[in-house]
Amino acid sequence: MNAPEHIAPAGVKTGKIMLVGLGPGSNEHLTARARAAIAEADTIIGYVTYIRLVADLVEGKEVIKKSMTEELDRAIEALERARQGKKVALISSGDAGVYGMAGPTFEVLFQAGWTPDSEIEVEIVPGASALNTCAALVGAPLTHDFCAISLSDLLTPWPTIARRLDAVAYADFVVALYNPKSGRRTQQIVEAQRIFLRHRDPKTPVAIVKSGYRPKQRIELTTLDKMTEADIGMLSTVLIGNSNTFIQHGLMVTPRGYANKYAVEEGERNTKDGEQAGRSLSSGLNGWMAAIQASGKRAAELAAEYRLPEDYIAAVLQAEVPPEGEEADIES
Repeated sequence: MNAPEHIAPAGVKTGKIMLVGLGPGSNEHLTARARAAIAEADTIIGYVTYIRLVADLVEGKEVIKKSMTEELDRAIEALERARQGKKVALISSGDAGVYGMAGPTFEVLFQAGWTPDSEIEVEIVPGASALNTCAALVGAPLTHDFCAISLSDLLTPWPTIARRLDAVAYADFVVALYNPKSGRRTQQIVEAQRIFLRHRDPKTPVAIVKSGYRPKQRIELTTLDKMTEADIGMLSTVLIGNSNTFIQHGLMVTPRGYANKYAVEEGERNTKDGEQAGRSLSSGLNGWMAAIQASGKRAAELAAEYRLPEDYIAAVLQAEVPPEGEEADIES
């Protein structure tokens, strides 16, 4: 399909593109605004599987179905219909801005000269992404720092993906792997496992959720060293825990860190020696800076101890420890 013609700015909006996130795909998890946007639309555009998820909501509307690899075509179709004055719902599973259609659509719009003041209105309708919905099905694995990485190398070079995997594995993030495996891409998940095993305990908990909140939902709890033996496909999301994540009673949980400060078994507000409620940990930034400056150790030695860059440690050793003010809000 040809690239779109340029858009002329206009004072009055004529068409509209709504980038709609469907969430996991079940009607009960579709937001009220997503449902209203689909009802408001004249035209529905999306991957055939996503359209099937909302088949009962698109009856009587113009429906344009595209294949998995035709994201730019979907965006161009949406722009052409909006130029005709139509309201278009361009749908994605999960959230349109998380590996969804929001990015490709803005690329097409910007190429055509679109600005927020142009004649075509654009609205992003958020939906729950796979990492949210899959986490809800298996417990609370994302309670501490986490990130998402797609293993699809259709548009991203593998060395870039591998560097990201290595960095987050080393940094002890909980990780959600999107697009982990397909009929043609079978080795990427194996390489991801290989990279993680360089930094993580083989028994690190892993949850694999396939078709979450859909009729063929399947959940499997396993470990890092066994995860490639599981049933993994393009409809799967793989959640890899961090060094503190555990599985108990069939639920995967990543602690928030309260045990670092509070004697939890004696009550949440019984702080441990040297700790204060509402203040940073004694090993937080200020306490840590003071401790390493008083240690008498060299930057190289401290860098090895804390697994941090030597030039960063050297800068911290020369910096003034800032005063710590009162915490303005509740810890969360």
